[in-house]
Amino acid sequence: MSFLSRQNVTAILRTDTVSGGRNCGVLENHPQLFSNLKSVNVFCMGDIMLDTYIFGHVERISPEAPVPVLKIDHVNHVLGGAGNVVRNLLELGVHVSFMGVIGNDQSGNHIRMLLSQENDVTPYLYVDHEDRITSHKTRFIAQQQLLRADAEAIMPVVWSEDMECDLKVALEWANVVVLSDYAKGMLTSGVMARIVDLCAQKGLPIFVDPKGLDWERYKGATLLTPNKKELSSYVGYPLNDEETLLEAALQTIKHLNLQGILVTRGAEGMTLVMNDNSSLTERTKAVEVFDVSGAGDTVISALVAFYGAGGIIQQSTHIANIAAGIVVGKMGTAPITLEELYHAIELESFNNKVLSLSMAKERVQKLRHRSKIIGFTNGCFDLLHQGHLSLLSQAKSQCDHLIVGINTDASVRALKGEGRPIQDEETRASILAALSIVDMVILFDNETPFELINTLQPDVLIKGADYQEDQVVGADVVKKRGGRVFLADLLPGNSTTLTVNKLKG
Repeated sequence: MSFLSRQNVTAILRTDTVSGGRNCGVLENHPQLFSNLKSVNVFCMGDIMLDTYIFGHVERISPEAPVPVLKIDHVNHVLGGAGNVVRNLLELGVHVSFMGVIGNDQSGNHIRMLLSQENDVTPYLYVDHEDRITSHKTRFIAQQQLLRADAEAIMPVVWSEDMECDLKVALEWANVVVLSDYAKGMLTSGVMARIVDLCAQKGLPIFVDPKGLDWERYKGATLLTPNKKELSSYVGYPLNDEETLLEAALQTIKHLNLQGILVTRGAEGMTLVMNDNSSLTERTKAVEVFDVSGAGDTVISALVAFYGAGGIIQQSTHIANIAAGIVVGKMGTAPITLEELYHAIELESFNNKVLSLSMAKERVQKLRHRSKIIGFTNGCFDLLHQGHLSLLSQAKSQCDHLIVGINTDASVRALKGEGRPIQDEETRASILAALSIVDMVILFDNETPFELINTLQPDVLIKGADYQEDQVVGADVVKKRGGRVFLADLLPGNSTTLTVNKLKG
């Protein structure tokens, strides 16, 4: 008998028949979904690890061998592997019950301590075997990763009566189950079969991030989230086009009695395929990619959290794609925050270019680590005309990353009087964000953009040539840190006022 026929109806994935890239109404009820997150209870099981990041700087090469000498500045310990899924879920505001195995060692104790510091997680940690050591990854970083050192012992979990009892208790309150497989031995065939059976009895959906080629273990799960390479390896042929990818996904769904597969595709975004042959492709939302570490963990965490909060599966996929676009802009396996995700969803129609000042500052800091030249210009940009495009093109030629500050509606009215702006701030921001030459847009409420310039510290400040350098707001701030001011040539006969007058005849 198939898993689907044994399930309670509440476990059937909430779906909306879609194909292509339709929005699925994600903007229509997302405030309610965010509000519901606090009532979501997730049971998570998988291979937990300790991730250690040793940050420093290199000033010389070792006299002992031709290797750099890392002078350590600070060390950071965080939960890794399935623990990174836990971190992401907690950041999204849900309660998590986590089950995993560790070794009787210092790394295991560190994991216990990190979990104990979280308020909304119930940990079930076991030392199942005297020879088990805790999986521990240590990364040495100076601007970029120099070396990774791993300590681990891969062995199948020794299932016990205590684990069985705790599993049943944890599933009693769970809304949704997520399994994070890193192929270290926690999710064996026997354990998977037991989870599938118990969840089938309770009507609980099971989301699995798979690993390796033994996917028979996942039979009866609800949805898998492999990347494109993993799916290709499982089916045994390359996925060179959309048609082949859909064929491989449907073949796997049928063979494993799944309800769906979400295939993550890197820069191509992700594709959701359901057992009714419907599909949804979400293109990537990333603006700048700094580190893809942990992106898969973020995807399944957001997917599970928002599905648990009442979203349909396509809607949850849409949000997970936005979350992935944010997290690849962070260094290491840093989890997404609820504030970042909410802001990105609010502004997703602007292609994630319209940012708050705090988010813009964080992005600028990361760009500077990559030696990017930051440019800044500002204006009302009420009715976009050829003069604006000329200014922005010249501005972009002076930098790698162009930030545009836009006066809010209130600020424009204070400067130009009632009747202006003609277009509201969201419209003006979205139009600028749609331009390929503009990399970031920030709305500001003050009369001048001084606060933005002082916070972002751009390398180049761009204004029109109708200004003198000493008249440009923020010029002293930029020049003080070694930056410069660029005065762009103006196109005569181009202004919003002239355009309005022409329209009035």
